[in-house]
Amino acid sequence: RSCNPPVGNLATGRTPVTLTTCGQNSTELYCSYPDQNLLHQVSHGCGQPRCTKCNANQPDNSHLPADMTDDFFANPISWWQSAQGVHREEIRLDFETEFYLTHVIAVFKSPRPAAMVLERSQDYGQTWRPYKYFSINCTATFGLQDDLIEEGSMCTSRYSDAMPCTRGEVIYRALSPANKIEDPYNLEAQDLLKLTNLRLLLLKRQDCPCHGSGLVEKPQRFAHYAIYDLIIRGSCFCNGHAEEFPGSVGFLRQPGSCVGAVHGKCVCRHNTAGDHCEKCAPLYNDQPWKPGDGKTGAPNECKKCRCHNHADSCHFDLSVWLASGKRSGGVCDNCKHNTEGHRCQRCKPGYYRDRGKPMSSAEVCKPCACQPMGSVNATFSRSWRCHPKTGFCYCKPGVAGPYCDRCLMGYWDFGENGCRPCDCARDCDQHTGNCFNSYENEPFFNIPIGGRIPDLVQTPTNESEEEWKWNDHEQGFSALRHPEKCVCKEKVLGSVSDFCQMKYAYVIKARILSAHDKGTHAEVVVKVKKVLKSGKVKIARSNRSIYPESWTNRGCTCPILNPGIDYLIAGQEDSRTNKLLVNMNSLVKPWKAYLGKQVSDILRTGCK
Repeated sequence: RSCNPPVGNLATGRTPVTLTTCGQNSTELYCSYPDQNLLHQVSHGCGQPRCTKCNANQPDNSHLPADMTDDFFANPISWWQSAQGVHREEIRLDFETEFYLTHVIAVFKSPRPAAMVLERSQDYGQTWRPYKYFSINCTATFGLQDDLIEEGSMCTSRYSDAMPCTRGEVIYRALSPANKIEDPYNLEAQDLLKLTNLRLLLLKRQDCPCHGSGLVEKPQRFAHYAIYDLIIRGSCFCNGHAEEFPGSVGFLRQPGSCVGAVHGKCVCRHNTAGDHCEKCAPLYNDQPWKPGDGKTGAPNECKKCRCHNHADSCHFDLSVWLASGKRSGGVCDNCKHNTEGHRCQRCKPGYYRDRGKPMSSAEVCKPCACQPMGSVNATFSRSWRCHPKTGFCYCKPGVAGPYCDRCLMGYWDFGENGCRPCDCARDCDQHTGNCFNSYENEPFFNIPIGGRIPDLVQTPTNESEEEWKWNDHEQGFSALRHPEKCVCKEKVLGSVSDFCQMKYAYVIKARILSAHDKGTHAEVVVKVKKVLKSGKVKIARSNRSIYPESWTNRGCTCPILNPGIDYLIAGQEDSRTNKLLVNMNSLVKPWKAYLGKQVSDILRTGCK
């Protein structure tokens, strides 16, 4: 829920600033009427005035500005008094921070002013705006209607009568029936209630009606302003996110400070921070900060950023917020543990994610362990030495292995420039290059389960995690394409008529799993993922073999079929042997969604 800090006297422990004080330069003799006149009518007589001296430098005879804001229970007869003869006086209270005002009470020792203005500043005294005008004649003095006649007017005559001559009160309520505010934390309420300074302008002095023709004392000895107590009720400005001040529930006692002083720092809740809970805590900026809702009670808590325990703070980014559909806008700051990204969700270049540890682990990112001679220094994506999701290194031509530490099957002479192709129909000795001519054991090429080594040119930089996974029953062989090893002239997708003229028996989407060298021919095992067209040979969405008819002297299938890649394959069939054939007239293209749709449209409408 939204919170409300306790209300206290903001003037307690703070000293007002005034233009004058009696007895500043020398001792002054002044007179005033005793307090008991409050209980009598003028017709009963005012009693005799009392006269004494004021000297600001003599503690027993001083009446300083601080006497207005001392404890009025402990010191009920202390007061501040202005110099004699002044008509315009100013009383200003400066706060060190922002507060919320509820009401102001001034208890005068002298007769109340005939004209007075209560003002507030919200920018530490740079500019001022009136709260209320006070006058015995609002229209004549300020050109405003009296709120006794017109409710809600900025001026009132309610507190400007000269009687009582002492202990007359002036009261201002910030939240009155005229100021109807449903949510005390919205901008309208802040404009009315928030303040950094408060000022009373005393503009016109008036005499006590007790002054008669028989007055013995000199009139100028009564010509001053005097105030017993200045009470300014208010609270910390906490935006609905706190209900306590530091130290304890209620008010803070600091060394050298007054008991009961209201200090302007809030004990923030709802994951907020700042003296006024005006911002989110360092790690809670996933949504825009909002004040508590005083109308509905909604706390509007700050939401924690998803930094996976790799950052101590985050900041709100509007563009990220809008891009997420206003669900998440936090960007983590200074990611630790070799992570990076908006949410510290990926490993830095030169590191890869350890899948055996949770993303929140401080050891989730491990350094790449690439063989320096077999791996490339500059890769297709910034300064990656290995793939950040698998740890597989980027190998030089002809080099294989997760760490690029050996030659591919069909290559030899591991060195600074990678490995050289064997000059053989099959494999060769990796150290000498001598050919192996035995066909007894059929070679089967594979890479480790869990990933493939990407080709530096063809692998996209924004691959999804799924592209790097293999099902348990799937394996692939060489996942590198080397132009110096296999060079094939590929069929292109031309016009609709060209495609239809080929009269392909089948069109499928398939992933290449493995290739087998039978000596006289090749057999490629694929996983059929989608059947766009079939002929006499029945095709199911499962693993099956296709048979390349073109077989080069270096053991290459043409067109090139790289294991681990999805292809669009359109070719002929041999119904007698129940085989799907692929040759140089076949259409073999890496699968793209738009390509599949294009071919589907041709098959549906073009080839009649």
